[in-house]
Amino acid sequence: MLKIKIYKIYYKTYICPLIMHIKNIYIYISLFFSSILLGQQTVQIIKNIVPNGSFENYRKKSGNIRQAIPWQPIASVDYYQEPISNDTSIYKGALSGKCYAGLRFQKKYKEFIQVKLAESLHRGTTYDFEMSVRFAFWSNASLKSFGVLFSKVGYKNKKDAIKTSIIDSVCKKGSLINSYKWFKIYGKYTAEGGEKYITIGNFSEKIKKDMVRMDKFKLGFKEAYYFVDDISLIKQKEIVEKVKVEILGSFSVEEQQDSVLEVSTSVKVGDKIQLKNIFFDNGKYYLLPASYSELNKLVQYLLRNPQMEVQINGHSDNGGSKFKNQKLSELRAREVFDYLIKKGVQNKLYFKGFGSTIPIASNDTEDGMAKNRRVEFEIIKN
Repeated sequence: MLKIKIYKIYYKTYICPLIMHIKNIYIYISLFFSSILLGQQTVQIIKNIVPNGSFENYRKKSGNIRQAIPWQPIASVDYYQEPISNDTSIYKGALSGKCYAGLRFQKKYKEFIQVKLAESLHRGTTYDFEMSVRFAFWSNASLKSFGVLFSKVGYKNKKDAIKTSIIDSVCKKGSLINSYKWFKIYGKYTAEGGEKYITIGNFSEKIKKDMVRMDKFKLGFKEAYYFVDDISLIKQKEIVEKVKVEILGSFSVEEQQDSVLEVSTSVKVGDKIQLKNIFFDNGKYYLLPASYSELNKLVQYLLRNPQMEVQINGHSDNGGSKFKNQKLSELRAREVFDYLIKKGVQNKLYFKGFGSTIPIASNDTEDGMAKNRRVEFEIIKN
């Protein structure tokens, strides 16, 4: 009996406190790692590095493909912002959205569209390319091949069309018609490294031999016309980024000065978020390099929210004429708009200048005027 009592006293005095101490350490460690996991989540960003891949973002209404920045034409390329009026087929208009491009081919004439990628390709990395193409109803000839060229400086002449740098869709029998329906051209491309441009069109050495007449018994002029939409180039290995999120609860979170981190998960249509670190020279609209850090954070935010539609708003103080302030605020908003698209943002974007009509502070002081000279983004669709 004495031994049992001694054991009980020893157990209560030494063993129990030790067990409780170990449990407390375990709980503390669990809470510590749980807080890390709560404070950091993994978000997969599948980035299309073809800027404005669906042609939906444009500076103004126009049939010029240059308005779908940053796309550039080689020869004269058509740009459509709505379905063609005389196209009565069920496949009329864009594949997605409202905008698309059109390329014309004749026996001694070719058209191409070209764009600088949001980032240069990395040597040895494999990319998935895809675009949608539709044969135009008025064509009297069709093509046997249609594809994309990857290059470091862009396409200038047929000598630049190196076969190893082309993803091509080639018909050994027949041609690319598909009953006037949209069809996909896709493939994998392993980069040599440093490719900055893609060019889309027909890369046959002699276009005349690549054209097939629709009516073999009808001689004379031949023309093939193709619509293009939804172009994408994505790394096979998806980019995984760690994103900080606000922890709800009894934690103390210091006020952030980062405009992107201030965007809450409860953001709604009509909300306006000011970009705090956007810089321009006095009276100028060109972005200064000091602005890039803030804008790159906005790029990441929009990439994580591809369904969101955003309008970039430019504002000025009341110094100078109303006309000058209106124009300057619009141009500054356009510069931010252009920057986001060139960085690979695929969201539907708009831009608008308001001049000095919506001040947020008094224009009677330098500090107030500085606050009124601002750029913000407004949620149009969430």
